[in-house]
Amino acid sequence: MDLNARKKYWKENLKYLSILLAIWFLVSYGFGILLVEELNTIRLGGFKLGFWFAQQGSIYVFVVLIFVYVRLMNKLDKKYNVNE
Repeated sequence: MDLNARKKYWKENLKYLSILLAIWFLVSYGFGILLVEELNTIRLGGFKLGFWFAQQGSIYVFVVLIFVYVRLMNKLDKKYNVNE
């Protein structure tokens, strides 16, 4: 892979990371701490939604984001022909 392709590959990788980390931050910090009072007016499975995000929701979202990242990186690897 030439230098220009490497830079494009890395730039796309950083774009994916930035977006996914922003989503994780929003869910874990925003929903679990900052917006907890507003979310507590909604119930999910008998629990207040703010409590659920603080305790379990952010973990579930993190695991989903890992799988999304793997899928995005597999597509990116194929695009730049660096897949296994």
